[in-house]
Amino acid sequence: MGSRRRVLTALLIFAAVFLLGVAGFKVLGGGEWSLLDSVYMTAITIGTIGYGETHDLSANPAARAFTTVYIFLCLGTIAYAVSSITAFVVEGELKNILGRRKMDKNIDRLSGHYIVCGSDETAMAVVQELIQTKKPFVLVEPDKGRIDKLAAPGPLLFVQGDPAEDSVLEQAGIGRAKGLIACLPTDEANLFVTISARSLNPQIRIVSKAIDPNSNRKMAKAGADSVISTTFIGGMRMVSEMIRPAVTTFLDMMLRERDRVLRFDEHTVQAGSPFAGRTIAETGLEERTGALLVALRRGGAKDFAFNPPKTTVLAETDVLVFIATPDMMRELESLTG
Repeated sequence: MGSRRRVLTALLIFAAVFLLGVAGFKVLGGGEWSLLDSVYMTAITIGTIGYGETHDLSANPAARAFTTVYIFLCLGTIAYAVSSITAFVVEGELKNILGRRKMDKNIDRLSGHYIVCGSDETAMAVVQELIQTKKPFVLVEPDKGRIDKLAAPGPLLFVQGDPAEDSVLEQAGIGRAKGLIACLPTDEANLFVTISARSLNPQIRIVSKAIDPNSNRKMAKAGADSVISTTFIGGMRMVSEMIRPAVTTFLDMMLRERDRVLRFDEHTVQAGSPFAGRTIAETGLEERTGALLVALRRGGAKDFAFNPPKTTVLAETDVLVFIATPDMMRELESLTG
């Protein structure tokens, strides 16, 4: 029996013993005992306070016999309650409850964060990347053992529960989240989570894993913005290793280097940004942040302009692609307010 259940059982037993004492003293006391007298006698007996009897029991041997048995019963109940509460505290149940409340408050403070659903090898890579790039996220996973495995390198925010349930996604802050990544073990589970997330937050960006390439279209129809086929990605990686080994080695170094976290990252020129209407040279992006601008995509366009000229005038909704560290991207965000 879990310590939390033991505490609840102890409280129920205590309540039953208290009611038994009130009823016993009331019945055995005859017409001389009021309900308040019975409650008072029960309280001082359970508390082992030692006050005098409310009414003299010397002429009532049945009441004295009941009191004697009742005292031993109370001592046993108190001993069980104390041991249950001690186990509750020692085994960490109270600590877990307080820690869960603190974590829920931290999740409630998040906005523009990411939600990762699942805990397999794919999810592990996602979590590690979000930690390295210092992106706020919440993990959603029903298995506590898997959560502990992912949290082994360091503490993370999580919600233990089925990500297909709306209440669990709401606890993870789905309404305030920027994106959701579905890394569950089956396409059916990822599809259901995609539908739930899209219905709860129509604006959220959803990236879903697909095991069967035939599921891609279904995922997209269900509301996924991007569907990642592990089979396709694996094949592309293998052929890249064969025909462009230097490029794959370069990208691997970017992803795996611990001392300097370099990534391809993006920044959108928002409405009212000081960058809008100015040339790339005038903004001094690269000089002020150290980030390397490698591509630009005009708002609403699909194609990218690689290595855009310094004379290019930036406009609102333009997407700028950089090679940069997380600190460089934060500096870029601060420059645009």
